[in-house]
Amino acid sequence: MDPLKDHTIEFTGLKDGQHEFQFVLEQPFFDASGEEEWQGGNVKVDVTLDKSTSLLVAHMKAAGEVKMHCDRCDGPLDFHVEGEQRQIFSLTGGEDTDDDELVSLDDRAHSINLTHYIYECLRLAIPIRHVHAEGQCDPEVEQVLRKLIVEHEPTPDPRWAVLKDLQNKERNS
Repeated sequence: MDPLKDHTIEFTGLKDGQHEFQFVLEQPFFDASGEEEWQGGNVKVDVTLDKSTSLLVAHMKAAGEVKMHCDRCDGPLDFHVEGEQRQIFSLTGGEDTDDDELVSLDDRAHSINLTHYIYECLRLAIPIRHVHAEGQCDPEVEQVLRKLIVEHEPTPDPRWAVLKDLQNKERNS
C-alpha cells in the first residue's frame, strides 16, 4: 500500500519518551488499500510512539467498523475489528534484518510513515471469512440455503471395520 501523508510522524523534534497520536481511517484509506472486499469504514488507530536515542517503538491499536459484504448472503456487513501491532524502527541506519518487526531507517531520516503498518494491523485483525451474526443474514438467501442443504448419514469407511475386527481378535487372544 502506498504511503498516505496523513500517517507521517515527524520524530526529529520529539523529546525522548512516549508520545500519543491518533489517526482516523475513512474512505480515502480504504480506497488506497486496493482491497476489493473493503467497501469503506471508520476505524480509529491509537499510536503510542516510544522514542529513544536509537529506537522508535510504535504501538498501534485499531478499533472500528469496516464495511464489507457477507460471505454467506452477500449483503452489506459492518464488521467490527480490533487489532494491535508493534513496529520497531532503528535510528542507527544499520543493515536490514530478517526480523519483520525491526525496520532500519536511514541516518538522515526525520519522519516515519505508518500507512503500511496500519494496513498490516487492520488486515491481520480481519478474519478470512466474514459473515453476519446468526440470524442476521438476508432472510431470502437463508431460505434458499435451507432448501439446498442435503441431509445424509455418513457411510462408514469399510477399512475401519477391518481394523476393528483385528483389534477384537487381539483382545480375544
